Amino acid sequence: MTTAAPKKIGVLLATFVVANNMIGSGFFLLPASLASQGGVTAISWLIGTVIAMILGGAFARLARDYPHLNCPDDYVRPALGRDMGFLATSLYWVAAWMGNNAIAVAAFGYLVTLMPIDGNDTTVRLVGQLALIWAMFAINLMGARPVAKFQSVCVVFGLLPVAAVLIGGWGHFDAGLYSEAWNVTENSDATVVFANLAPVFWAFVGLETGAMVAGIVDDPDRNVPRATLAGVVIAGVVYLVSSVLVMGIVPHQELAASGAPFALVAAVIFGPWAAIAIAAAAALKATGTLGGWMLVTGEAGARASERGYLPRMFGKTLPNGAAVWGLLFVALAMTVIAFATLAPTVAGQFGTIIGMVTLLIVLAYLAAGLALMVGTPARPSGTADRALGAVSLLACGVLIFTSPWSMIAGAAVVAVVAWVLFRVFGRKTA
Repeated sequence: MTTAAPKKIGVLLATFVVANNMIGSGFFLLPASLASQGGVTAISWLIGTVIAMILGGAFARLARDYPHLNCPDDYVRPALGRDMGFLATSLYWVAAWMGNNAIAVAAFGYLVTLMPIDGNDTTVRLVGQLALIWAMFAINLMGARPVAKFQSVCVVFGLLPVAAVLIGGWGHFDAGLYSEAWNVTENSDATVVFANLAPVFWAFVGLETGAMVAGIVDDPDRNVPRATLAGVVIAGVVYLVSSVLVMGIVPHQELAASGAPFALVAAVIFGPWAAIAIAAAAALKATGTLGGWMLVTGEAGARASERGYLPRMFGKTLPNGAAVWGLLFVALAMTVIAFATLAPTVAGQFGTIIGMVTLLIVLAYLAAGLALMVGTPARPSGTADRALGAVSLLACGVLIFTSPWSMIAGAAVVAVVAWVLFRVFGRKTA
C-alpha cells in the first residue's frame, strides 16, 4: 500500500502566504514612523513596492533551480562558495531575530492601550516587550504545530477589524489635512523619499517566503513567481492605502507621537469603543507574527548549525522538533536588543530597529542577485538570469546607499566580525 503524497497548495494560497508574512508590524506602526516625515512618503511606498517586486522575481527564479531550498545557503553556496553562503545565511538569521524586536515593540504599543498604564513610560514598555518575548519563547518550546494554530487565530481575528478601518475610513479622509502634511521636514521631497526607502522596505521583508516554500507549491515553476509578485503587490497596496488614509484623518503630530496609530484613527472614525477593538486586534496580529518569526529564527539557526555555520547546540531539538537552544539564544539576544534600542517613543524605537535590520537582510538579498548572475556549471546563467540579477543588485544598492552612513557602517562591521569568527571557528561540513 502506497502512501498518498501530501496535497500541495495552489497559487491563491501561496499568494496569501507571501502577503501575510509581509503584512505585520510595519502595517501597524510604520504610519506613525512616517508621519514625522509627511505624506510624500507615499512615493517611498511606490518605489519600495517596485524594488520588492524585482527582488521577489529574483527569488522566484532561484526557486526554479533550487526547488527544495529552505536556507539562503542552498542557493548561494553552489554559485558563490561557502564563505558567501555563510554570510547570506548568518546575516539573514541575525536580521530575523533582531527584527523580532520591532514586532514586539508594535505588539506592546497596541496592547498597552488596553491597560490602565502609561505606554510612554520606557520602563513599562521595556517590561511589556520582555514579557511578550519570553511568552512567545515558551509557546515555541511546545513545537511548530501549536505556534501555527496560535498564528492562524491571530491572523483571522487580528486583521478583520483593521480591514473595517481601511474600508470605512475614507468618509473621514480630509484631503486638505493630507496635503498640509505633504512634507513636514526641512528637506526636499526627493531627499525625504529616498531617506525613507530602507524603513519602508522593512514592510516587504518576507518577500522570499514563496521561494522558501516552493517544495509545497503545486507547479512551482509557474505558481511561485505568480504568488510572489501578487503577494508583493497586495502588501504594497495595503501599505500605501493605509499610510495615505491615516495621514488624512489624524494630524501628523498626533500620529508621530502615537504608539498605536490605527487605534487612534479608529477612534476618530467610529468612536472611542473602536480604538479598543482595533488595539486588541492589532496586538493579537502582531503577537502572532512574533510567535511565527521566532519559530523561523529557531529553524534558521538549526539549519545554519547543520551546515557548520553556528555551534552544534543550535541544531539540538526537543522531541517535538523545537530548536530549544537556538530559541533560547534568540530570546536572550532579543532581550539585549530591547535594552539597547529603548527610545522615548514607540515609533522612535521601532524606527531604530528596522533601520538596522533592513540593511542586514538586504545584504542577504544581495547574494541572491549575485547567485543569479554567476550561476553554476550545472545551472549556467542565461541572459534573462544575468539581467534579473543585475537589476536586483541595483535595487539592493539603492536601499543600502540611501540609508544613514552610521547604519551602513554598523551592518558592515557585523558582516566582517561574523566572517572572521566563521573563518576561525567554523566547522567543515559536506
